Amino acid sequence: MPEEKKEEQKAPESEPKPEKKKSKKEQEIELLKEEVEKNKDLLLRTAAEFDNYKKRTEREKAMVAEFAKAGIVKELLPLLDNIERASVTEKDTPEYIKGIEMIVKQFSSLYDKLGIIPIANVGDAFDPNFHDAVMHIEDENLGENVIAEVLQQGFKIGDTVVRAAMVKVAN
Repeated sequence: MPEEKKEEQKAPESEPKPEKKKSKKEQEIELLKEEVEKNKDLLLRTAAEFDNYKKRTEREKAMVAEFAKAGIVKELLPLLDNIERASVTEKDTPEYIKGIEMIVKQFSSLYDKLGIIPIANVGDAFDPNFHDAVMHIEDENLGENVIAEVLQQGFKIGDTVVRAAMVKVAN
């Protein structure tokens, strides 16, 4: 009998409790919660990537603009050097006039190099998209709405008007 007491005194072994089975609805809710968390994480990552993309493209745009400006300034520097040289020479000499003519030719070649197109010539039809009429004259030799004189040349690059031409128009 003492053995029986020993057996009784032993603590019952702890058996794993059977897990409570989850209902089909609870399982579905858990799956949906997991899916929501995954989608939330994906959304946050995508938003962060998009924000980084915007910042990167803004930096790249700024770099491209700066590079373009530097290229144009590099092209203008020889012209500015020649203008400075002309400003310190005697104004009444033939060399001065020749120097000014050379500067004008340099500008013309720079226009071609940069794709800058003048947009007004005497005899052209007046176009308000490219020309600003600042004066009107009556001239029987010229047709209606024809440029009689270019007061300030206008320019375009591609389809973009950089500056409209100021013109005198015949009516």
